[in-house]
Amino acid sequence: MKVRIGTRKSKLALWQANFVKNFLEKKWGVEVELVKITTTGDKILDSPLAKIGGKGLFVKEIEQALLEGRIDLAVHSLKDVPMIIPEGLTLGAITEREDPFDVLISKEGKKLRELPPSSKVGTSSLRRQVQIKRLRNDLRVEVLRGNVDTRMRKLREGLYDAIILAYAGVKRMGYEREVSEVLDYFIPAVGQGSLAIEIREDDKKIRELIGPLDHFESRVRAECERAFLRRLEGGCQVPIGAYAEVRDGKVLIKGFISDLEGTKFIEGKEEGSIEEAEVVGERLAENLLARGGKEILEEIYGGRS
Repeated sequence: MKVRIGTRKSKLALWQANFVKNFLEKKWGVEVELVKITTTGDKILDSPLAKIGGKGLFVKEIEQALLEGRIDLAVHSLKDVPMIIPEGLTLGAITEREDPFDVLISKEGKKLRELPPSSKVGTSSLRRQVQIKRLRNDLRVEVLRGNVDTRMRKLREGLYDAIILAYAGVKRMGYEREVSEVLDYFIPAVGQGSLAIEIREDDKKIRELIGPLDHFESRVRAECERAFLRRLEGGCQVPIGAYAEVRDGKVLIKGFISDLEGTKFIEGKEEGSIEEAEVVGERLAENLLARGGKEILEEIYGGRS
């Protein structure tokens, strides 16, 4: 049997696809082929994601290949997967979560609070931008896109004084020693740190092959966070973050929604049973909407329509 895995061409995406490939080969002895696909998000590198349509641009062409039967499964960073999955597809497995936090990498090893005023900090994420501004509104936050290697190169070339990346990607790409600070006081992106394996809903054989990669606790956390984001109808245009944990048989989630400047920053927490993970996420979203989140969404989307 031959299994075709759809993946983006970046080094990090290939690391992720090879992780699944190696598992399938060792566990089941199947032949695995990587099918590299260029997505719209890979082609447009000079614009912020918020302006060109959000993270869904990194998965659309791969999902199309899956629906057309050109590949058997797709491996994505879970945080890039839109909240609405196309009809006929499903997330067959969510892998055990790597460290979900952001990290700061600075030229001189300084932490965020230690950077000199007017230091240039690179990130493409509105979620990260508002959290930086709330702590250090004296810093210059500038858009930085590209893969991990590209961002590291721009830092070394002096185009930025510091950059912020996902810890999971930094570890997977071997840059862990470069980390100046783990930003565990930032609320991460929904699903950050896990891989999502997307399959055709009716493909029982592939579902069976990837079944052992589905990590129960990571799925519970992901479902809670994704339900929160889905209820907020948030995309890349709105600064939103959420982080769920499983503790003592319960799921606990904290999350926020903010305006683009970080001046209206509404955060909250919820908890409930594991069986109700999605309900708990939705409940937190309702809480934030009632406390001003609705106005933030109307302001952002209304202003851009």
